[in-house]
Amino acid sequence: MNPAGSQDFVLLDRVGGCGRITLDRPRAINALDHAMVRRMAAALAAWEHDDDVDVVVVVGAGERGLCAGGDIRAIRADALVGGAAAREFWRDEYLLNARIARYPKTYVAIMDGVVMGGGVGISAHGDVRIVTERSTVAMPETGIGFVPDVGGTYLLSRAPGELGTHLALTAGPVGAADAILCGLADHFVPAERLTAFVADLASDKPADVVERHAAPAPAGELARQRGWIDACYAADTVEEIVDRLLGSDEPAAKEAADRIGTKSPTSLKVTLAALRRARALGSLEPVLDQEYRVSCASLSTADLVEGIRAQVVDKDRNPHWSPATLAEVTDARVAAFFAPLGDHELGLGGQ
Repeated sequence: MNPAGSQDFVLLDRVGGCGRITLDRPRAINALDHAMVRRMAAALAAWEHDDDVDVVVVVGAGERGLCAGGDIRAIRADALVGGAAAREFWRDEYLLNARIARYPKTYVAIMDGVVMGGGVGISAHGDVRIVTERSTVAMPETGIGFVPDVGGTYLLSRAPGELGTHLALTAGPVGAADAILCGLADHFVPAERLTAFVADLASDKPADVVERHAAPAPAGELARQRGWIDACYAADTVEEIVDRLLGSDEPAAKEAADRIGTKSPTSLKVTLAALRRARALGSLEPVLDQEYRVSCASLSTADLVEGIRAQVVDKDRNPHWSPATLAEVTDARVAAFFAPLGDHELGLGGQ
């Protein structure tokens, strides 16, 4: 699951008291492979015990974004031959997400441009999460026959009201203001100030740097849509959610129903179950344990391979889901995604 020389896709340097991680795979919008995850983890482990490092910042090379997620082409290829490498990739990725969330030094993420899937995992668990007018933040997994992971179900389950459920099921992106509203980011910094922002971290406290460069975010959309979102997505099943959306007087609600209708029925039902379970688990670690079970189970489904084929391999945007309808996805099928893995659990402390 690693292209030749992929370790060079993560550049490390230190300026003053700031350790900098640069994802340097711009042609792939800095998509993560296994070597990149391991190199990030090793850097964090080393800097944790380095008294000369006070703050860590992660940025993405190029103009397109911090990180478009995991290398899903590689995951699909591995799933077709059993999925062993994908399981090991997810194990190390989720352990990295947990390390970031509990990191003892200030972890700053520059969430400029595209930040999706695995990109959310290496940024939204940090201490200081910066978005810009170019930010596009999303957990798009239901569109590829997968389920939000990298702690995404933890984050989305804690968004105000049912905003997280809306984002998870529709796989829709949000801009800066809505990312802040949903708890995926903290501060808006205009893109033209990012170079100075990162440079100042070398000598100044992050809070002072934020105060110097942050500004009010341009208006978002979700705050004024809370009424219909909370009412529709509070339903107990995906079928009822869709019915409520279609019955709403809001055009945006019907558009959401249409978007949900294009996603994997299995992924939708498992995602809703994962979000509701995540709310009760209490902390990130047991949620990551749950997500690892779900991700591993996804490797044995037809939808993950088919969804990635349709979106990024053949790009025909016409996946053939199996089962093809929500009604065909049984409760037993959903429950199987959460089955314990025995000796193969992630082991962060979940149930």
